[in-house]
Amino acid sequence: MKTCLAFLVLLLQALTASAQQTELAALLKKANVPGMQLVYTKDGKATAYTLGLRKAGSPQVLDAQTIFQAASLGKVMLAYTALRLHDKGLLDLDKPLLTYYRYPRLAQQADAEKITARMVLGHTSGLPNWAQNPLEAGWKTSALSLKYAPSDCWNYSGEGYVFLQKTLEHITGKSFEVLAQEEVFRPLHLAHSSYVWQASFNANATSGHNSTGQPTEIKRFAEPNAGFSLLTTAADYNAFLTAVMTGKGLKPATARLLTTPANAANRCSTPATATDPYIDWGCGLGLVMTSRGPALWHWGDNGDFKGFFLAFPDRRESVVFFTNSANGLTITDDVLRLFFGPGDYRAMQWLAEAK
Repeated sequence: MKTCLAFLVLLLQALTASAQQTELAALLKKANVPGMQLVYTKDGKATAYTLGLRKAGSPQVLDAQTIFQAASLGKVMLAYTALRLHDKGLLDLDKPLLTYYRYPRLAQQADAEKITARMVLGHTSGLPNWAQNPLEAGWKTSALSLKYAPSDCWNYSGEGYVFLQKTLEHITGKSFEVLAQEEVFRPLHLAHSSYVWQASFNANATSGHNSTGQPTEIKRFAEPNAGFSLLTTAADYNAFLTAVMTGKGLKPATARLLTTPANAANRCSTPATATDPYIDWGCGLGLVMTSRGPALWHWGDNGDFKGFFLAFPDRRESVVFFTNSANGLTITDDVLRLFFGPGDYRAMQWLAEAK
């Protein structure tokens, strides 16, 4: 009897996964998204979905080891790394970062002396997203000016995360790629992840695609940038997300910094909106009150690559996906409802209101 019941459960799970695969394929086709990796996890069981092509118009099919740009989802790994170093006594979250490292791009700005790691992780540093395009040669030496007073309000900032990255590199004497290997990739067994291009990626990396579905040039990042250069797979990132949900690798009090509000995410430049009461920010990722309970979330957007995760730690349930398309985030709400069921998930609505 127990054997029959177990077989029926497995059969039902297989049928459900097949139906979800079919629905995902339809969503990708409708949105003109060439390919996707997605992992859905519930109660410790992960189900992976891989659909589409590495490059539109080619026979190059995606698989579970295909490398994607994770874009801003790499910021969450920087936050986790910073918290690991905090646990080791190397980083005080409330000590001004300039007392650790005199970041040359922030010279001669009195208010910059107030910026702490906690502010950076919660996007209240007052810094802009980017002073200029960080892929341009002159960006690394460009002047960086505060846009808002530190701690006054929420303003998403890639520059803030780079400032923290450079501070951690100075404190430890190691590049961020080495730090990520030591604090994240190796401890969590993420064999297909790096902040810089690896020769092994050449055989199985996906191209990005613009909004019309045309392939774009593969970017082979030579230097780590916590703001955008993470290269990984959905399976690797899901293993990391599981660590975030469970607090693995962190002291209990430190782990709670990832899942409890650091600030109310009151945006500096956008009037209050209907979703504002539902969004807070933790030390490195968004917190949203959905109709199904509290969740963790973040998005990634490198233009031609887009990704997203939403996770319910209390229910041990999550979805993380990567797409190789500028259109990838347009299907987010449909994906969430496909796996979590009908409901109001609010994160994408909040993002849309911020623009």
